[in-house]
Amino acid sequence: MKKLGIILSFVLMGFNGFTAEVDTLMVPSKSMNKNIPAVIVLPAGYQNAKQNFPVVYLLHGAGGSYRNWITRVPHIKALADQYQMVIVCPDGAVTSWYFDSPVDSNFRYETFVAKELPVYIDEHYKTIPNRKGRILTGLSMGGHGSLFLGFRHADNFSGAGSMSGVLHVTVIRQGYGVEKILGDTLTNKKYWNDWSVLNAIEQKPADSLAILIDCGIEDRVLPMNRAVHEKMLKLKIAHEYTERPGNHDWKYWENAIDYQILFFSKHFKRMLAKN
Repeated sequence: MKKLGIILSFVLMGFNGFTAEVDTLMVPSKSMNKNIPAVIVLPAGYQNAKQNFPVVYLLHGAGGSYRNWITRVPHIKALADQYQMVIVCPDGAVTSWYFDSPVDSNFRYETFVAKELPVYIDEHYKTIPNRKGRILTGLSMGGHGSLFLGFRHADNFSGAGSMSGVLHVTVIRQGYGVEKILGDTLTNKKYWNDWSVLNAIEQKPADSLAILIDCGIEDRVLPMNRAVHEKMLKLKIAHEYTERPGNHDWKYWENAIDYQILFFSKHFKRMLAKN
C-alpha cells in the first residue's frame, strides 16, 4: 500500500500543469423548483475530443458545499486529466444526506442527484449517457449519499464509493440535520431505519455495482464502516474495503480520492470494453 501511494504521488507530480477546465453550473431542479449549483471539471482535450467521457459524481460532506472538493483538493483537476473523465461536484445542501425528505416535499436531493443532474449533464456535455459511464463517490455524508443512491439507482450508476462514510444515520439523532430531513424518529422510524446505508444495502439491486469503501483507522466513524463491510460480506455483496492511517479530515480525503479515482478508472475500462 505504501509503495502504491508513492507511485501515485510521482504520477500526480507530473500533472502540476493540468489543463482541465473548471466551470460552475446552475442546474435546474424541477422537483425542487430551483437551480442547484455544481462544479464541473472537464479533462484536458475535452473540447476537441470526438469520444464521450465517463463521469464521476463527487459528493461533499455535512456542513460543506459544491465548492469543497475543488477548493480543498484542487488536484482533482489533475485526476480528470490523467484518467480522462469528467468530475461533477453537486451541491447537496448543508445536511441533505442526499434524501428526498418525507416531511418536506420541497427537499428532494435524492431525485436531484440521482436523476435530474445526470440528465442535465448528459444533455449538455460529451458524456457516456448510461450507467456504464457513471459512478458516485463522496466523503462523510457524501459517502453515505453515494452508497445510498448507488443501491437505490443502480439503473443509473454502475459504481459507488465512500471515503469516511457516515453509513449508519440511525444513530445520528441531533446536530447533523438528519432529524430535520427525516422527521420524528418514532413517527418516521421506517425511514430512519431503512434509509441508513447499513440497512439499505439489504435491498440488493438487480444490476451489480463496483463498490469501494475506505476509512481512516483513527476516524470516529470507523465502526460504521466495519459494520457495513461485515454485512456486505454476509450478504455476499462484492466490494473492496480498505482501512488506512488517517482521521476524519481533508488530509485523509486528499489522499483517498487518488485511490477512488484509480479504482473507478479501471472499472470504467472494464465496463466500456463490454460494448
